[in-house]
This record gives sequence, C-alpha cells and structure tokens, in this order.
Amino acid sequence: MKKGLRKGVGKFAQFCLLAVLITVPLAVSCSSKKPETKVFNIKFSHVTAVDTPKGKAAEFFKQELERISGGRVKVSVYPNSQLYKDNDAVSALLMNSVQIICPSTAKLTTIVPEFQVVDLPYLFPSGDDMHAAFDGRLGSMLSDLLEKKGYKLLSFWDGGYKQLGNNSRPIRKPSDAKGLKFRIMSSKVLEAQFLHINANPQIMPFSEVYTALEQGVIDGQENTWFNIYTQKFNEVQKYITETDHGYLGYVLLTSRKFWDSLPPDLQKSVADAVKEATDYERKIALEIDLRDKKRILNAGKTEITTLSPEEKKIWIETFRSMYSRYPQWNNLIKAATAHQNPS
Repeated sequence: MKKGLRKGVGKFAQFCLLAVLITVPLAVSCSSKKPETKVFNIKFSHVTAVDTPKGKAAEFFKQELERISGGRVKVSVYPNSQLYKDNDAVSALLMNSVQIICPSTAKLTTIVPEFQVVDLPYLFPSGDDMHAAFDGRLGSMLSDLLEKKGYKLLSFWDGGYKQLGNNSRPIRKPSDAKGLKFRIMSSKVLEAQFLHINANPQIMPFSEVYTALEQGVIDGQENTWFNIYTQKFNEVQKYITETDHGYLGYVLLTSRKFWDSLPPDLQKSVADAVKEATDYERKIALEIDLRDKKRILNAGKTEITTLSPEEKKIWIETFRSMYSRYPQWNNLIKAATAHQNPS
C-alpha cells in the first residue's frame, strides 16, 4: 500500500514538473512581448519649391520630429502643390486629408478676415519687428481667432519682403504702375493696395503665375526674390523694382482635431520640432532671399530698379495712407507695431 502510494506520488510529481517546464517558458515569452506602438502619419503639404526657406524648413521639421519622437511620428512632405494648392489645403486640413500645411497669411483671410492686417504695406520695418509681433501679442490674437475655426496655429515662418515685377516698363514711383495688371493672392487688402496706385489686381493661384506672365495674361506680380527665382518668374519678367513693400509670411497649421488626437508627449515632440524648425527657417530665409537676388542679377534677363531713400519714402507715405481705411483693425495694428522704435 505504501509502495503503491509512493509510486503514485512519484508519477504525480513528474507530471507537475513537466507542467512547470512547459508553462514557465510560455509565461516568460508572453511577458517579454512588447505592446505594439501606434505610429502617427503626417502629410505636410506646401506650394513652394524644395530649395526655398519653407521647403528646406519642411524637410528639417520632418527629420527633427521623426528623431524626437523616436519614430512614433512619420512625416511625408509634398512640395510644389503636389497634393493641394493653398486654398484647397486649408479645407483639406479640416477633413484630415492632410495634417500640416503652411499657407501664406493671405490664404487665411477668408477664414479669419483679421489676417488681412498682415498684408498692409510697410507694416513691419524690419525682421526683428516682425518676429516680435508674431511671437507676441499679434500672434496670440490671430491664433485665438484660428482656434475658433478648428485650426491650431503652430508657428509663423518667414517668406521675406516682396518686390514688384512687370513686363511693361521700369517702375520708380507708385504712379508708374497705373493701368498694369498684377497677380495677387486672395486678399482684400492686397486688392486695395494695387487699386490705391491705380493698377489692376488679378487673383490667381501661385502655380499659374509663370504661364500667365509668359502669355501676357498679366503684366506683373509681387513676390520675394527666392520665389521669383525658384519659380523662374525672372525669365518672363523684364523689370523688377526693389520696393520691399509687403511682407510675405507663412502660417504653420494643423487642425485642432488632429492635434487633440496626439498623446501629450507627442504634442510636446511636435511643439519642440516646430520651435527648432522655426529658428532654422528664420535664419535661412534672409540668406536664401539675398542669394537668389544675386542669381537673378547674374542671369542678366531682368532689369532691377533700386529705389533711392527719397523714392522709397514716397512709396511708404503713399501706402501707409491706406491704414485709415481699417479702423476695425486698430488693436491689431497697435499689436503689430508695439515693439517698433518710433521714428
């Protein structure tokens, strides 16, 4: 009896040992399996060439965010209107068809009319004045207005100062532009700007400007040196006047819905990458603009008119007389100019 019991106990012990040997590896295997990490994909759409401040900064942002997030965020950049023109991109953002865009400030005026204040000629005398305004009270005011429309403002990027190109004649004073057709972005202020000097503004997508100049549909356009060069506008523009009359700025945007879908740590990663990309973009914007001005000069196809200080003063006085038309934006104008030294 005792012998049989010992034999039974022995078999039971062997069974238990075998069960342990089988179960332990399974438990170890299950506990060592890492949970799958969700990867967030971002489509970044913009309309300019890769070799522009915006184009370079977009690529910089992609690399920086993918590095900071440890691969949890993947960014695909689509330059040159490959996905959308700016106006379409603004709508596509809210539908989550694209997650980040960087339109010019003028493209947002139909959503937030107050953005038109940025288009006022000679509003920012220098880059430092401009950055102080956008990183301060003016930027906060515009950001709050965008939030109400479902957008999340990430940053302001530099485009630079605009020059005036045309195919008819050299322009030295505002009255020289009378009767000429100039392409503009969709903005009531830009429209008023050209009407103010008796020219004819024509709203047109950026991607159509080269052909329109080549075919004589328009006489001229306003843009930065680097946009003129990278889009080859100088090849179809006989004259450019260095007016520095308007600021071309970009707004880095996502949707409120997409932003809220990101966990807090990835929101911080995006914010950190945006800051680094903004510092980088602002640094290279002026460098690239001056570089491409030299390229246009060296190409020798375009006559460039440089204004004297006295001539420049006439342009400033002519255009600043427009400000009185917009009393509803007095607070925005004050916020834009609060950091400027009185002169």
